[in-house]
Parts: sequence; C-alpha cells; structure tokens
Amino acid sequence: MKGIEFVFLAVGAVAGAFLRFKLAESPLLLGTLPANVLAINIIGSFILGVFSVLLAVWNLDTRYSLLAAVGFCGSLTTMSSFALETSNLIDNKQYGSMAINIIANVGLSIGAVMAGRTITALLLRGGV
Repeated sequence: MKGIEFVFLAVGAVAGAFLRFKLAESPLLLGTLPANVLAINIIGSFILGVFSVLLAVWNLDTRYSLLAAVGFCGSLTTMSSFALETSNLIDNKQYGSMAINIIANVGLSIGAVMAGRTITALLLRGGV
C-alpha cells in the first residue's frame, strides 16, 4: 500500500468511525430490538450501493474505493456490534427479537445496497 492509499483509507475510516459513534451514542430501541446498529447498517449499505455505481459509471480511481468502501463504510457499518447484540438477545432468551434482529439487519442492509445502486443509476441516467 502506497502512502496516498493509506491516507485515503485512514480518512475514510476516521469519518466512518466518527459517524458511527454519533449515530450509536443515544440508545434507540424498537421494543426490545436495538435499532441503532440496524440504522447504521442500513445507512452504510445504502452508501456502499451508491458508491458501487459511481465507481463504475465515473470510472473512479481505486483509491476512492479505499476511501469510501473500505475505509468509510467499513468503519461505519457494525457487523461485530450486530453479532454481539444478537448474542445478548440469545443470552436473554429473547428469541423473537433475535430473529427480527437478524432478518432486519441482513435483509434491510441488502435492500439498502440495492436501493442505493438503483437510485444512483436512475439519477445518473437522468443527467444528474
């Protein structure tokens, strides 16, 4: 990794980690379901979907992938936190909330990537 690539990665990672911290600092619950991590995963997945289209359409340098995809989205999204929260729900025998947590985080994150890609592709075709 070259110095400039490390800078792109580091800037993206710091920005993603900061946004994750700000979004997660106030507990957000939907019943017993912890929703902060869910919201973070959906937002990060949407941003990654948008970026994946921009990368291809604008033929961006791979350094921007280090900045946005690996650095920013990698620091923003929270798979390890999701795993810990899910494990805590299992420990507390909250199996219904555990199932909803898994389905919502995985399903909505995939949906957000697809939505980001679709919306961005449509906007770019419209001349934006």
